[in-house]
Amino acid sequence: MDRAPEAQGLSLKLPVAGGALEAYRLLGPRRFERPKKPFTRIALAAAHVVADPRSTKDPWLEPAIDWDATIAYRRHLWSWGLGLAEAMDTAQRGMGLDWTSSLELIGRTMDAARDVPGAVVFSGAGTDHVAQADVAGVIAAYEEQCAAIEKLGGRIILMASRALAASARSPDDYGRVYDRILGQVKAPVIIHWLGEMFDPALEGYWGSKDHHAAMDVCVDVIRRNAKKVDGIKISLLDKDKEIAMRRRLPAGVRMYTGDDFNFAELIEGDAQGHSDALLGIFDAIAPAASAALGALAAGDRTGYHEIFAPTVPLSRHIFRAPTRFYKTGVVFMAWLNGHQQHFVMVGGQQSARHLLHFAELFRLADAAGLLADPPLACARMKQLLAVHGAA
Repeated sequence: MDRAPEAQGLSLKLPVAGGALEAYRLLGPRRFERPKKPFTRIALAAAHVVADPRSTKDPWLEPAIDWDATIAYRRHLWSWGLGLAEAMDTAQRGMGLDWTSSLELIGRTMDAARDVPGAVVFSGAGTDHVAQADVAGVIAAYEEQCAAIEKLGGRIILMASRALAASARSPDDYGRVYDRILGQVKAPVIIHWLGEMFDPALEGYWGSKDHHAAMDVCVDVIRRNAKKVDGIKISLLDKDKEIAMRRRLPAGVRMYTGDDFNFAELIEGDAQGHSDALLGIFDAIAPAASAALGALAAGDRTGYHEIFAPTVPLSRHIFRAPTRFYKTGVVFMAWLNGHQQHFVMVGGQQSARHLLHFAELFRLADAAGLLADPPLACARMKQLLAVHGAA
């Protein structure tokens, strides 16, 4: 795909290690076309929320959301043929966004989806409105959130529970909780196994710190409840573990990759199967993700890899350790591309990454052709540099 020639030649000075500034000349954006026919993979983007910087709420204590900009961003993602994974960790769920605001977000997104032909929305149900609970309390908390989403007509992503990770005494406790909830849901759900690199409080989920032993427990739960499980999303950033689990799933149960390091390879798949996608990085790279999936649907595997190849280093940078701060990079991309008028996040999380991280993110986004309006992106990058005293 060609670069937009009118955007090439712009330059700015970006910081490098040691404190110096070096000139960087932009390559310009790539021209991505919106999909003309359905993808051959299910593709869900976990979407971020846009904070309201003019709110009088204290950002560390209460989420303040710009609802118009937040819903507009969801329309942007739908326009590229992507489905939505709503109120997930990308939306800062449990990391600035509380359940009350999450439910309002889900409701507003469901309302907006009615005006978009073919719009797909799955929404996160968890236990984050209770700080601590025993196993019975975890079940009750899951039931409350699942019922609230189903009342809105929504499909459920069953999120991992910090309360369950803290209270479970054995793998059997996980089986008890998931069997109970899956036995009650109205439609098949996506189970989300979020690794400790994304949320340290979830270490040892499924009853073991050994991911392979934990996988045994999770697969057993899925097999017992296969009719109520649309799929499983694992976010362990380990392609071999994902492939191993994918090959153990019952027929009809999908693997949704949550591997923001190796998604291109996993989505393409192999002779024994492929992964569908539920990815936070798709929020930031929606045009490229859409074009790549369109190429795959057309049988153009060369084009698929050519589009995705430069997005992988960008994604690995955004999701580098501490991985839980990846949301800052996602929102930074949205700001550079003009989808929001500020770089402010719920909970003040814009401060979670350092200036050199943002500078390298800028370079990698340009290399992937994902700075849609280079003059705007340069102007905003210069604003950030000025705030940090590096202009």
